[in-house]
Amino acid sequence: MVFFCSWIHRFRSSSKPIYTNLINSFSRKLPTNQAVGSENIQKPFAKSFLPLALALILDCLLLISKSKSFGGKGSTDYVVKGSHKEVPQELIQELKAICKDNMTMDYDERYFHGKPQNSLHKATNIPDVIVFPRSEEEVSKIVTSCNKHKVPIVPYGGATSIEGHTLSPNGGVCIDMSLMTRVKSLNVKDMDVVVEPGIGWMELNEYLEPYGLFFPLDPGPGATIGGMCATRCSGSLAVRYGTMRENVINLKVVLANGEVVKTGSRARKSAAGYDLTRLMIGSEGTLGVITEVTLRLQKIPQYSVVAMCNFPTIKDAAEVAIATMHSGIQVSRVELLDEVQVRALNLANGKNLPEVPTLMFEFIGTEAYSREQTLIVQKIALEHNGTDFVFAEDPEAKKELWKIRKEALWACFAMQPNFEAMITDVCVPLSRLAELISRSKQELDSSSLVCTVIAHAGDGNFHTVILFDPNQEKQRKEAERLNHFMVHTALDMEGTCTGEHGVGTGKMKYLEKELGMEALRTMKRIKTALDPNGIMNPGKLIPPHVCL
Repeated sequence: MVFFCSWIHRFRSSSKPIYTNLINSFSRKLPTNQAVGSENIQKPFAKSFLPLALALILDCLLLISKSKSFGGKGSTDYVVKGSHKEVPQELIQELKAICKDNMTMDYDERYFHGKPQNSLHKATNIPDVIVFPRSEEEVSKIVTSCNKHKVPIVPYGGATSIEGHTLSPNGGVCIDMSLMTRVKSLNVKDMDVVVEPGIGWMELNEYLEPYGLFFPLDPGPGATIGGMCATRCSGSLAVRYGTMRENVINLKVVLANGEVVKTGSRARKSAAGYDLTRLMIGSEGTLGVITEVTLRLQKIPQYSVVAMCNFPTIKDAAEVAIATMHSGIQVSRVELLDEVQVRALNLANGKNLPEVPTLMFEFIGTEAYSREQTLIVQKIALEHNGTDFVFAEDPEAKKELWKIRKEALWACFAMQPNFEAMITDVCVPLSRLAELISRSKQELDSSSLVCTVIAHAGDGNFHTVILFDPNQEKQRKEAERLNHFMVHTALDMEGTCTGEHGVGTGKMKYLEKELGMEALRTMKRIKTALDPNGIMNPGKLIPPHVCL
C-alpha cells in the first residue's frame, strides 16, 4: 500500500503539466460562445483529458485508502504505522551545538519517550533524538533547524495524556520541556503568574500557596502547564472555574519556521485582533511549541466543605447533580462514581466505602455560606433517593477524600493489574447527562469486561475505564464496541467525543461526525498555512482523509 500510494503521488504530480496544458488549450481553442461538452471541441483537449481523468480516479482511490488508515473514519487500529526517514547528520550536529549535553540518542530514553505512560495507543516508530531545551531561544533554534531539514517535531510535557499525543509515528525530534520549569513572574495584585511550560500544576500550586493564591485546574497528577494548554484540559474544578481556555491570559509560541509569537497582552480582556491564544490552546502541538504561559489565578477559598451521598442507581445520582446546578448553588466540584469505581478505590486504598453510586461535592466560601449550601444540597439529594449524606470539614480529611478521587485510574488497575484501559471522555449538554450515563451503564453492566464510571457531573462530562487483556483480541474488540457506543450516543445528543482529554490519535475518527468536513478543512488550511512542511506533531488531531 505504501508503494502504491507513493506511485499515485508521483503520477498525480506528473499530471500537473498536462492539466495546465489542458486549461490553456481549452481557453485558446474554445470559442467564447461554445458550451463545454460541444462536439466541436478540438482533439488535443480529448487527448489530454485521459491522463488527467486517470489521475483524478487514482486520487479518489488514494482518498479511500486514507479514510481506512489509522485515524480515518473506519479505523480500529491502535498502532500508528508512520513513515520514517533517517535524521540527517547535519541536523544532529546542529542540535548538539544548540543543546550541548542536553540531548540524547540513547535507545531506552527514546523508547520511553515514544510510549505514553497511560495510553494504549502505540506507534511502530520512536523518536530518533530527544532534546531538552532550557530556554525559548533554544526551542526556536531547534525548531528552525528541524524545519530546514523537514524533520518531524513532537513536543513532550508530563506524558500523562491518554490519546497518543506524544507518539512519534514518523520518528524525528522529541522536544522534552522538563527543564523549562521557571516561574518567571508572579503578579499578586493582578492575580496572575507567568511560567514556563514544563512546570507541573501541583508544583505551581505549592509555590503559590504562601501567597494565598492557587491555579484552579486539576487534571491528573504529573500534568504540566504546557501540556494542559496543548490539550485544553480541565478537571474536577472546571464546573466553577472553567477549562484551560478560560484560565490562560496569553501564550508565547514558537511556530514551525522558528518565529516566536506572543498571542496577547496581560490585560484580563481584550478585543484586539484574532484570538490567537484560544487558537493555540487545544492545538496539541500541531501549530507550534508553547514556551511561556500567563495564567489567571484565584484566591484560596476561606472555607470549604466536602460532602458525600449514596444512591440506589447511577441515574438518581446524575439527576441530583443536574438539580444542584439548576438550584443556582455555585459548587466547586460535583463528582460521580459508580459502584464498580468505589469498589476499586476500596481495594486500592484499604477503605470501606459503601459500594454504591456515589456523589462527591465541594462547597466553598465563608463558613456559614458553605454550610448553608451543604444543607440545601442535602435536601435535594434526599428528594432523589439519596442516603448516608455525610460531610467533612477537617482539612486533612478533605485532602484525603480528593486524593482518593484523583487516583481513580490507578485504583482501577488494582482490580486487573496486567490489563490495559480504554478510557472514554464524552461530554453532553447537562440536561442529557442522566440519560447518557443510564444508557451507557446498562451497556457496560451487560459486558463481560470490568468497567467503571467517573463523571465531572456538574458540566456533563464523564469517563468510563474499560479494562481488557491486551493479548485477547476478543476483549479488545469488546472494549472498542463499548467505546463506540458511548461516543456515538453522545454525538447523537449534540455532545462531544472528548470533553477534556483531547484528540491525539485516538479520537480523530470521530471528528467528521462531530464537526463536519467543512470545519475540518478549515483546520487543515490553518495547519497548512502555519506549518507548510507538516513537521509539527504530525499524525495528530486532523484526520488523514481530510484533503483541501
